[in-house]
Amino acid sequence: MNILSYLQKVGRALMVPVATLPAAAILMGVGYWIDPTGWGASNALAAFFIKSGSAIIEHMSVLFAVGVAYGMSKDKDGAAALTGFVGFLVLTTLCSPSAVSMIQKIPLDQVPAAFGKIENQFVGILVGIISAEVYNRFSSVELPKALSFFSGRRLVPILISFLMILVAFILMYIWPMIFGGLVNFGEHIQKLGSAGAGIYAFFNRLLIPVGLHHALNSVFWFDVAGINDIPNFLGGQQSIEAGKAVVGITGRYQAGFFPIMMFGLPGAALAIYHCARPENKAKVLGIMMAGAFAAFFTGITEPLEFSFMFVAPVLYVIHAILTGISVYIAASMHWIAGFGFSAGLVDMVLSSRNPLATHWYMLIPQGLVFFAIYYVVFRFTINKFNLMTPGRELAVAGDETDGYDVNVGTDDGKGENETTTLARRYVGAIGGSDNLTGIDACITRLRLNVKDSALVNDAVAKRLGASGVIRLNKQSVQVIVGTRAELIASAMRNVVAAGPVAATVAPAAAPVAEAKPQAVPNAPKVAFETLVAPVTGEVVLLDQVPDEAFASKAVGDGLAIRPTDKTVVAPADGTIVKIFNTNHAFCLETVKGAEIVVHMGIDTVALNGQGFKRLVEEGAEVKAGQPILELDLDFLNANARSMISPVVVSNSDDYAGLTALATGSVVAGQTKLFDIQK
Repeated sequence: MNILSYLQKVGRALMVPVATLPAAAILMGVGYWIDPTGWGASNALAAFFIKSGSAIIEHMSVLFAVGVAYGMSKDKDGAAALTGFVGFLVLTTLCSPSAVSMIQKIPLDQVPAAFGKIENQFVGILVGIISAEVYNRFSSVELPKALSFFSGRRLVPILISFLMILVAFILMYIWPMIFGGLVNFGEHIQKLGSAGAGIYAFFNRLLIPVGLHHALNSVFWFDVAGINDIPNFLGGQQSIEAGKAVVGITGRYQAGFFPIMMFGLPGAALAIYHCARPENKAKVLGIMMAGAFAAFFTGITEPLEFSFMFVAPVLYVIHAILTGISVYIAASMHWIAGFGFSAGLVDMVLSSRNPLATHWYMLIPQGLVFFAIYYVVFRFTINKFNLMTPGRELAVAGDETDGYDVNVGTDDGKGENETTTLARRYVGAIGGSDNLTGIDACITRLRLNVKDSALVNDAVAKRLGASGVIRLNKQSVQVIVGTRAELIASAMRNVVAAGPVAATVAPAAAPVAEAKPQAVPNAPKVAFETLVAPVTGEVVLLDQVPDEAFASKAVGDGLAIRPTDKTVVAPADGTIVKIFNTNHAFCLETVKGAEIVVHMGIDTVALNGQGFKRLVEEGAEVKAGQPILELDLDFLNANARSMISPVVVSNSDDYAGLTALATGSVVAGQTKLFDIQK
């Protein structure tokens, strides 16, 4: 895994502990509303809420250890979280001032001050990463029979306990230097004052396309470099009394985001709508309104940002610059508000009674000004440079579906709910289950590891509702799907676990401005390649296959056969590029480049390989008629949902069409099944 992919993984895991902040913000916000003068000192109920919220804030370091360990674990198992907790306890106990004094034989008052701050988010993240790596590597280890109770997941907390002794020993010598460097970095940023806040905000937006903004945020929002802006702000009066917060200063790395999230980006959305082509405005209005609503009320901006981030990157750079300016202005004017989730209306209202929220209401007129700025600048730039923002792209023939039905209101005949059907189609858009190696999600995006990002079909993904598709590298892809990302990711994991899903290919559409080629009556059709029947049996038309994906030709065009003999052969000369682990299907790439899928039966993947025997291995060069699989037909006919077996050309859209050459009975390796025409 390259460095960028690994940092992506860390950034994704950071969202697990950060997701607890809204609970702290709501609890403490309610407490401040109940007791706006005493901040809990004058009202027991207010104190109850404030203390409940502060319990989360004051233990963010251990939450980072637990959350990162869980988030980076290969199977999201609770044992990984426990490993992170155990590792944090061992490390912080060994590196506490009293332990350092005892181990190094030095007076307690001479222990470096860095060890008094060992329980911080930086150490929590470090422990979480190490714990996850140990869990991923050793959670499947089998010990000798006498020690079998401690095998697998039970082994990992034991290993991490011993490993943290070594880490603690190392930190006793290098932690003061690390801590000093982090403090100096934080102090340098703080010395830049309002300008530093603006610079941070600029890079915060620029890093969103690669998902590394979470890592940057942890430096400014938490106690990684001594700034700790969010916890200190949420601490309110307690932070002030403890000397952790300064009125008018604490919160400056948050406040200026409110005018952007609540007003600026909705202004950009309005400009994009007004610049859309007349025939596309209705569709664009719905998309922009949904994104603007989410940004204003919750501060979730990715649906809007990704609508123009890649189609018009100059707009995104302008957006990043304006964000930096907004944060700089708010910090300079000491207009302060804070958030526990993001800079939306909900967080603004909750933070308004916080004693650290100074002149927070001025962020509203500032926001109105930025609404106008965004609208004018975006509209001018779009029109001046003819940027292809949503709704301005040229209409294309068949644009609604590109020949592929993406209506997720149906369940593909599988009795699925809408989310599962949508997840199945996203798997197809990503290149099928065979292309997927990892599925995860953050708040608004699917974070996927794939074998080849070139196989991802952007057009299909966008027609399923995605705002954008990001290829970080050949193995890492992000799909922006909105706040349902976690639900879709979970459903995708279930879909893939249930059996293989074929890649979906949407036929390319020709521009409306170009005349479509007209069919010439009686024009000769050239046979490019001829396939023979892969199995003996009865021919069945593809639309009669009891599976929507095959019947609708979403997998590819072809025919199907109801087998009456046990031997399955290669339908053409070529290479076996894939045989599924359950041996129920294989993919053949012919010498001329046609990609053939032979799928024996429907839902036969559920048989876990029973009834199938592999006769060749993946990668084998084969000749037409060469045996590939052997079937136990008695078992399969008794246990499979259907033994109707599709034979399709998955890249049939690259060819002029297919012509069936057989009806009725066919013989494996002898009967010509269909021609592929070029």
